[in-house]
Amino acid sequence: MRQNYKNRQEGMKYGIIGTGAIGGYYGGKLAQAGREVHFLFHSDYDFVCEHGLQVDSCDGSFHLPAVHAYRETTAMPPCDVILVCLKSTNNALLPSLLPPLLHPGSLVVLIQNGIGIEPDLQQLFPDVQLAAGLAFICSAKTEPGRVSHQCYGHINFGNYSCRSTAVLQQLIADFQAAGIQAGLVEYHEARWKKAVWNMPFNGMTVALHAQTDQLLRHPSTRRLIREQMLEVIGAAQHLGIKGIEVSFADEMIAMTDRMTPYSPSMRLDYDFHRPMEIDYLYTRPLSIARDAGFPMPRLEMLEAELRYLGDKNL
Repeated sequence: MRQNYKNRQEGMKYGIIGTGAIGGYYGGKLAQAGREVHFLFHSDYDFVCEHGLQVDSCDGSFHLPAVHAYRETTAMPPCDVILVCLKSTNNALLPSLLPPLLHPGSLVVLIQNGIGIEPDLQQLFPDVQLAAGLAFICSAKTEPGRVSHQCYGHINFGNYSCRSTAVLQQLIADFQAAGIQAGLVEYHEARWKKAVWNMPFNGMTVALHAQTDQLLRHPSTRRLIREQMLEVIGAAQHLGIKGIEVSFADEMIAMTDRMTPYSPSMRLDYDFHRPMEIDYLYTRPLSIARDAGFPMPRLEMLEAELRYLGDKNL
């Protein structure tokens, strides 16, 4: 880590690892609001350098004609907050991607799906401050340098190992100043609340080749989605996690009823023959719950189906 850092509470510098549907949207909003944001690109680098970054949003589209764009993190400056927006299937890259961006006060925020992500990364970086970012958003990268934000967009942050309250407060203030609804919630509650939506909808859209609205329109799949949600809520309660009641399942279903018909990230990965995020989205939480004496049979069946479909699809 680089040592030339003076702790400050204003003007935080942001790094985005994974400038796709999520990183492009949140990073773009922060940059539009005047924050210093440095973006790591992969295939889009040349296009964005020439044409900038376009965000088509239901809340108001905007274009950033010039952004701080990089091919490699070794060319990026150390940042106060690093937003990791990669798919968790690419987390093996983090040991090489993160170090150039870190200084002793850096906060790494994992805006990724699943449970168990932060503990695994903390083992690799014992001294690095970590937080979870739980995004409730419908967004997709439709073409090079272009993000399509369809609906929602709020984000919750759960503190895993951040030692600075001021950094977390400034992070939330920066998101709110950029027009993003953001808040701080208890870490385990945040991760398991996101799983209540993610575990049923990500896998079911793949297994039944359907969008969210189609699953909720049919009474049988609507009932199954709710039963799967109740399995997640039951597991969280069995683990002693507070703040997740049975009524949360109905809130999530009502929210999805209002949502633009949507194909979640796992469905898109399947459609484009990419590895699916089964390990952190299914295997880890199912294992944690089973070890604690609370199996989730419906979601265990869904995981098995996804393993079969994933192996067949690659």
